[in-house]
Amino acid sequence: MSNYRILSSVLSSIHHGCLIAAAGCALALVAAPAYADDYDATLKDIQSTMGGVPSFVKQFPKAGLPGAWAEVKAIELSDKTALPPKVKSLISLAVAAQIPCNYCIWSDTQDAKRAGASDEEIQEAVAMAALTRHWSTIFNGMQVDFDTFKKEMGGQ
Repeated sequence: MSNYRILSSVLSSIHHGCLIAAAGCALALVAAPAYADDYDATLKDIQSTMGGVPSFVKQFPKAGLPGAWAEVKAIELSDKTALPPKVKSLISLAVAAQIPCNYCIWSDTQDAKRAGASDEEIQEAVAMAALTRHWSTIFNGMQVDFDTFKKEMGGQ
C-alpha cells in the first residue's frame, strides 16, 4: 500500500468517531487497562503511519485508543482481509450516509475514489443504503411477521 493511500485510509478510519468510540469502549471494558506505554506506542504508530497525529486523536480516551487503533488497522487498513479496499469504502459510505456522519461521508467518498470507485458505484452504494432503510422502515413499521416473511422469501 502506498504511503498516500495508507494516510488517506487512516484519516478515514479515524474520522469514523462512532465506530472507534464504540470499539474503544468495548475494548476498555473487556481488555486489561491500557497503560501510558500502550498509549504512547499507539501515538508513535499513528505518527509513523500517518506522518502526524491529528488533534482529534488526542481527544479519544487514552484507555481505549490502543485497542481502537488496532481494530482499525486489522480490519479497515489491512490488505489481508476478505473485502478489498473499494468495497470497504463503499460499505462505510453507505452506512455513513444513513447515520448520517458528514466526516465519514467525506472521507469514505475520497477513499472510495482513491480505491477506484466510479461516481456511478458511489451513487449506487448510497442508493442501496436508502433502499434498505426504506424497506426496513416499512417492514418494521407495519410489523410484518418475520417468520412469514422468511417463508415467503425462500427461507425456512
